[in-house]
Amino acid sequence: MSDYLPAEVILEILQRLPVKSLVRFRSVCKTWNTLISHPSFISTHLQTSLSNNTPFLLLKCKKKRKRNYFLHHDNDGFDEFKPLQFPVFCSVLDTQVLGSCHGLICLDVFPNGFLFFIFWNPSIHKYISLPWPSISHDVRLNFGFGFDSRTNDYKLVIVGVEKDGTWIQPYLFSLNENCWKRVNAVPPNYAFVSVFGIPLPFVNGAVHWLGYQKRNNGGHSRAILGFNLSAEEFLVIGLPESLIGLNRSRLSAMNGESSIAVLRKNGEVLLHVAKGEMASLNLNCQQLEPHGVVVGDSLNSVDGSYVESLVLLDKGVNVPNMSYKF
Repeated sequence: MSDYLPAEVILEILQRLPVKSLVRFRSVCKTWNTLISHPSFISTHLQTSLSNNTPFLLLKCKKKRKRNYFLHHDNDGFDEFKPLQFPVFCSVLDTQVLGSCHGLICLDVFPNGFLFFIFWNPSIHKYISLPWPSISHDVRLNFGFGFDSRTNDYKLVIVGVEKDGTWIQPYLFSLNENCWKRVNAVPPNYAFVSVFGIPLPFVNGAVHWLGYQKRNNGGHSRAILGFNLSAEEFLVIGLPESLIGLNRSRLSAMNGESSIAVLRKNGEVLLHVAKGEMASLNLNCQQLEPHGVVVGDSLNSVDGSYVESLVLLDKGVNVPNMSYKF
């Protein structure tokens, strides 16, 4: 093929191919294997995919008391793309999704009560495991996963407060550096609501969670807290005046047992209405449109978007003994 097409044309073609094809094409020749596995190609292919394809929605549902994860098209039909099957070494353990970014999924795994983390790319069957940093088990923790666009790096942050409300220094894992470090960031003057097992939203380079301050009248003042993965610093986002004083249950009602919502690209809100059925609510005309799609006995959360990518192709190890149905 290289006898008839210039190398730059071949590169343009490869950058537009699906992940599954590229994984196979690495065996064509050493040159293609080196090219496709190179970090610059992985990054360029990802940007092309994000520009040309609509990401999927990653849903966490319960079916027969078992936690399941599914990928659904983010379109009007909301049809299922495929179930997300954990690697075999995770499927027999207590495993949850902490976040998803650029096709990379962050998992927490509990073997025999011991916690560790995994960065996993199901599209290419690659993963890496992260050790647990030396954090006391008496600390209330939140976990956030996302992408540092400044250094082209994927990071996991752990923030926490001790029983007396004192903030600990955040722990930050860098995929590029393959290690944890302590971050000397000034903590906000807020306590936070621990949301263990629920992915923290990653938006505009930062992970976010709900914080609160005690008022003199005995109530609480609410705000959105964040941690910027590039600047490695905390941020505070004020809520509208009408929401500042609301209690925790009212602010988290859309993420409770009866319903959940996430803003879709067309400006509609995605709802779980009854018996696992999905519907869209148009906020302008207040019209509810059922999708006729049942995702499970209950919808626990929408754990973010997902796009197939080659991330980890140059760093991860192969998932062992895994039978995929992709």
